[in-house]
Amino acid sequence: MIDDYGLDLPLVHAGKVRRLYALPDADPADDGRAPGRFLMVATDAISAFDHVLASTIPDKGAVLTRLSLWWFDQLSDLMPHHVVSAAVPGPVTGRAVITERLEMIPVECVVRGYLTGSGWAEYSDSGTVTGIQLPAGLQDGDRVPEPIFTPAIKAELGEHDENVPFERIVELHGAEAAEELRAASLAIYARAEGIARERGVILADTKLEFGRRPEGTLVLADEVLTPDSSRFWDAQQWRPGGAQPSFDKQFVRDWLAHESGWDPHSDVPPPPLPANVVAATRDRYVEAYTRLTGLPFN
Repeated sequence: MIDDYGLDLPLVHAGKVRRLYALPDADPADDGRAPGRFLMVATDAISAFDHVLASTIPDKGAVLTRLSLWWFDQLSDLMPHHVVSAAVPGPVTGRAVITERLEMIPVECVVRGYLTGSGWAEYSDSGTVTGIQLPAGLQDGDRVPEPIFTPAIKAELGEHDENVPFERIVELHGAEAAEELRAASLAIYARAEGIARERGVILADTKLEFGRRPEGTLVLADEVLTPDSSRFWDAQQWRPGGAQPSFDKQFVRDWLAHESGWDPHSDVPPPPLPANVVAATRDRYVEAYTRLTGLPFN
């Protein structure tokens, strides 16, 4: 069946933003990779509050793909990644990559360097984030003493991921694997936070995903350090004590929660985004790309 991108390939998985297609099996290179490849396509869809919105953001899929590729290059000496090639079929050029087939680990590997979002909500109630005790007196937007690994268990599409203590990941995947995920996540955050800071951008937090090759090698997968998976703030405008000017989809979340009249806790689908919110969101995604990479987006 040919889809709306003109691709006549088996659709393996359709997520909130990405579609995964199976490519014909090929002889693997002698590098431990599994036979066969996937085509991973980033659409222009945007999600918020676990809903895929009816509106799309022009060029969003291209921004996510190009920025992920740039970050994979910056991190390549830390650990392997899943991208095999960016030479993809014409209809999805610029918004897709060819990837390895991995055994994905169903853990959202979240690292927080700053206190905000669901972490701030939990801290306000208990002084902890996923069971990690933090100093008293922190504000929304404060930097934490050192980055913390606050994993979540991946949920089905449309459901909320569940923030869990590190000990729960140990129970589910074993102590060795859990520690490997934590160490890799913290190392990636430390590298990326430093690179972003040099460019006047604060990486407040990020979500990473990993898979394994057949022989067990841990591999960085999915997207990495994009405005969909991370909170990016303007370092010059950072002021703890409330919401921060951001280069991510927080702008959409704020409009839905405070201006649209829609109740995020209801069963009613969210309303379409007005044209000015769509345009402003696109501008934020593009600015994240240009600020971080130093490259023009065209």
